[in-house]
Amino acid sequence: QVQLVESGGGLVQGGGSLRLSCAASGGSFSSYGMGWFRQAPGKEREFVAVIHRNGGSPLYADSVKGRFTIYRDNAKNTVYLQMNSLKPEDTAVYYCSAGNTFTVVERHYDYWGQGTQVTVSS
Repeated sequence: QVQLVESGGGLVQGGGSLRLSCAASGGSFSSYGMGWFRQAPGKEREFVAVIHRNGGSPLYADSVKGRFTIYRDNAKNTVYLQMNSLKPEDTAVYYCSAGNTFTVVERHYDYWGQGTQVTVSS
């Protein structure tokens, strides 16, 4: 059983930056594809970014491409989401996910964190 704990969320002004972290324990971190998803108030959870288990081939949602970067440190069992040029529409709860997969499809992930709130003011 894998446990995922996100951190790094908070309140930031538009145009600012945040870095989210997701620390994994209880499993073989390096064997999992890792994803970030987000859910804004009143909306369904949506894909943000995914990274292959070897750290390559990141994929991004069009809405964050060029502003967000996903990367991982397998030695620290941690995946990160660097978010730059933040916009009010990025406001959401951000979730980390893990699975024997490399996909943008939410249901293919086996493990989820509890989420961290990101609020971007205008």
